[in-house]
Amino acid sequence: MKRSLCTFLILFALTLAATAQSRVTSNKNNHNFGQIQWKQPVTADYIITNTGDKPLIISNVTTSCACSDAQWTTTPIPPGEKGKVSVSFDAEALGRFEKSIGIYSNADPALVYLKFSGEVVQKITDFSRTHTHTIGDIRIDTTYFDFPDSHIGDKPTLTFSVVNQSDRPYEPVLMHLPGYITMERSANVLQKGERGNIKLTLDTEKLNELGLTQTSVYLSRFTGDKVSSDNELPVSIILLPETDALSSAQRFSAPVISLSTTQLDFASQLAKKNSASQTIRITNTGKSPLIIGKLQVFSSAVSVNLKKATLRPGESTTLKVTVRKKDIQNNRQRLKVLMITNDPNQPKVIIDIKR
Repeated sequence: MKRSLCTFLILFALTLAATAQSRVTSNKNNHNFGQIQWKQPVTADYIITNTGDKPLIISNVTTSCACSDAQWTTTPIPPGEKGKVSVSFDAEALGRFEKSIGIYSNADPALVYLKFSGEVVQKITDFSRTHTHTIGDIRIDTTYFDFPDSHIGDKPTLTFSVVNQSDRPYEPVLMHLPGYITMERSANVLQKGERGNIKLTLDTEKLNELGLTQTSVYLSRFTGDKVSSDNELPVSIILLPETDALSSAQRFSAPVISLSTTQLDFASQLAKKNSASQTIRITNTGKSPLIIGKLQVFSSAVSVNLKKATLRPGESTTLKVTVRKKDIQNNRQRLKVLMITNDPNQPKVIIDIKR
């Protein structure tokens, strides 16, 4: 009887392992650049979510032409977590285009195609699609600067674009730039209708501690401009511990964090009251102690209460997340919770909050 039960359990475990599958879900199937200028490279970012139940590994990303190049998240993406595929496109010819990329992974299906399209022109005249945000008479293609996965010693960069739609020459300047971020401009002065790029470089060695760092910079709209909520651009940085290559034996004995969910929806609760709470169960399914070294929130509207920060193998605890509606400043505010752990495959865990 015991032998039969043991055989059944082994077969059941093998069946579960066989049915576990990673899945690729992209935030968009087609990226439309709108008008882009000839010989001015552009980049499309696709946010990839693993909607399966085993880690997602992207093995390769191919492009349909030599004028495009792809980069992607190379580390395993745990179930429910996100990675990124970035495609740079340097147009060789004028006119409309439609290209595709192929994402190869261990998911089902193993190959997923995504597209990007637009129109290559000598001079851009319509910036409404590519630069959807306005700050005074300046159009901008983003309102949030994010350095999501930085390690000590790294110097990651991001580039954003501005368009001068005022009637006078414009000098793009970011005010209140912190000491750990430097700025480079493609042009010192933009005439009416001209576009320029600003490159930001983060020096991680100038950050004080691991985890979340948030600040704001302010885009000048004209010479002598002052800072205000109208020209504020939030900056978010997540500094992760250095990750050394682990042997298979070390990975086998490592801690593993498992959460009951990484998505919380407070919409129905906050529609009826000013404050609401939900609880997430956290379990260490690994073979050594799990340590939650940092627990931070992106907004003062969110508070957290963690029962226990160190979990033995097999041990669980609860994380209580509370959202206060009156403290939510605007619709752009990000409601998230960040955890930094010693799980080598998940040093960063993000809990997204919908309100």
